[in-house]
Amino acid sequence: MKNTQASNTNPNLEDDLLPEYNFDYRKDRPNRFVTQERETQITVTLDPDVAEVFKTSEAVNHALRAILSAILSQT
Repeated sequence: MKNTQASNTNPNLEDDLLPEYNFDYRKDRPNRFVTQERETQITVTLDPDVAEVFKTSEAVNHALRAILSAILSQT
């Protein structure tokens, strides 16, 4: 295939990126592709021995809810 001038890049051209850009955030809009529900998610790291018992986040949540209901029923 023959090389054309358009395919060759000139290393002497000055980079057109500025060191800093000032964006006007007053004109921004919400992302319509993101779900509107904003659930709070917290990441918790389990110790290896606990992770052997609780394989999924659903299992951990089920156990924690059972503990919470037991605590709340005592008060």
